[in-house]
Amino acid sequence: MGSAPSNAANCFELLSAEPLLVVFIGPGGVGKGTLARRVVRADNHLWLSQSWTTRERRPSENGDEYHFVDRATFEKAIEAGQFLEWAEFQGHLYGTPQPRAPDGADLLLEIEVQGAEQVLATRPDAEVFLILPPSMERLEERLRARGDDDTHVADRLASAPAELEKGHQLASHVVVNDDVERACGEILSILEELRRRRRDLSSKD
Repeated sequence: MGSAPSNAANCFELLSAEPLLVVFIGPGGVGKGTLARRVVRADNHLWLSQSWTTRERRPSENGDEYHFVDRATFEKAIEAGQFLEWAEFQGHLYGTPQPRAPDGADLLLEIEVQGAEQVLATRPDAEVFLILPPSMERLEERLRARGDDDTHVADRLASAPAELEKGHQLASHVVVNDDVERACGEILSILEELRRRRRDLSSKD
């Protein structure tokens, strides 16, 4: 698996280039959250923004996957302009607060497809990664493994084709999450190349 640059020279080069805005999208159950946390652990130049949601915490979650709030609290935050993007999906609200990433860090968002459209409207330079399941059968297995009930699984599978179609339209990169370690390595390699290009552009300015 690839690894992030770690020596002082590379660190200086990364911080001297314009930070990246990286966005993970894909159907529910594809493993966006798992991949996001794995990539951030392997790349200390990447900062993951914690999204808000009004849905209930799943039994399989430890509580730091989202900032879990009630609908009234979420709607008050919308009115206050606290979100970079937000969307309603299957009766629940999801949103990304205005990011406060450390200076020089690249920002990673793990969001719904509708949210990615909002981000691209204001940040067309965002690098959008569409995360795909190896098959619809594997997607169903993952949904059930995380504790989703039959109704939610059926709703998620029904919405997946439209999400994937829109995701392909928005994505700069497509990664199949057939194996977390392999997919993580692929993403890290892409990020390294994107940073190299930005450093090259920065040096020409």
